[in-house]
Amino acid sequence: MKHDKRWSVHTADTIISQAGSDGLHPEIAKRWAYVPGMMLMAIARTGEYYGKDSYYEFMKRHMDLFVGDNGAIRGYRVEEYNLDQINQGKNLFALIERTGEARYEQAAHTLAVQLIGQPRTSEGGFWHKKIYPFQMWLDGLYMSSPFLAQYAKTFERPELFDEVARQLLLVERKTRDPRTGLLYHGWDEAIEQNWANPKTGCSQNFWSRAMGWYAMALVDSLEHLPIDHPKRGTIVGIFERMCGALAKVQEQESGLWFQVLDQGFREGNYLETSGSSMFIYALAKGIRLQFLEKPARIVAEKAFQGLIERFVEENDSGVHLHNICHGAGLSADRDGTYGYYIREKVVTDAHIGVGPFLLACLEMERLHEE
Repeated sequence: MKHDKRWSVHTADTIISQAGSDGLHPEIAKRWAYVPGMMLMAIARTGEYYGKDSYYEFMKRHMDLFVGDNGAIRGYRVEEYNLDQINQGKNLFALIERTGEARYEQAAHTLAVQLIGQPRTSEGGFWHKKIYPFQMWLDGLYMSSPFLAQYAKTFERPELFDEVARQLLLVERKTRDPRTGLLYHGWDEAIEQNWANPKTGCSQNFWSRAMGWYAMALVDSLEHLPIDHPKRGTIVGIFERMCGALAKVQEQESGLWFQVLDQGFREGNYLETSGSSMFIYALAKGIRLQFLEKPARIVAEKAFQGLIERFVEENDSGVHLHNICHGAGLSADRDGTYGYYIREKVVTDAHIGVGPFLLACLEMERLHEE
């Protein structure tokens, strides 16, 4: 089905229109963090595809709030060893390419230093954060792996491709449920957390956005992984297998995915748009890059149509996205139960949902236009 409207451009324009007279968006300018980083990347990619330099300038203006003349990143500390803090660094590669300025290279080197020294599980898996010892979360793979893959390519560090492959494959092996093919949100090697299964160390539910992060991590990392890398085929294989598992839990009428993926219409569960957007993005990009076969396109088209029809609204103030889970995690008070995931606040227009939506729109448009 054709979607002639350029939803990506309308959505990017909506975000940019919210900037103040200084050209800065109050939320994106607030701090160096993974959600603002994703939004800037989505806007810059849209600008690159449609030849809108003002989108790149918007990204650069916000990045320059944080990257100093010497390449130091304001508000960032390596010693936190927090994978979330890597994500905004993905924008550095476009800045390096366009400007050639050494400060952007230095900032990228700083983030790579964090990953090289990141604390690890016994098999070498990155802890999600220093404050979450021996825990791997699906979210962290998106934050770190595509950055490291692009860094390895940009600075000719082939050994780091091996690191990217190790992280992606290890977390899948530890968190995948063989019965459904779905991946649990997190894994605690030490089996000390209240949310961890006493036998496997996995959390107990399949959270839509966690799997969305991982799906995007796979396809974005594969984009940079050399065609002759010995693990590339395996990663493509687990990506296709996972997309097959997602197709089985796609809600048939809307084409979307539930907050708790395998619990369908259980009381309290709902169709969630940030995770659904991430799956659409990963599927569409996987099809475009020829990692996925034809059935995936039917899944992506149906989901995108359902998303636009049910949860996207456009009015005088721009494009609005509804039914976004505001946030979820795993900790003492976030116990990973079904009740926990459905209790988290559901909001409209949060960037955690709008960023993936923008990325999904752009990939669907590319699929239709190329």
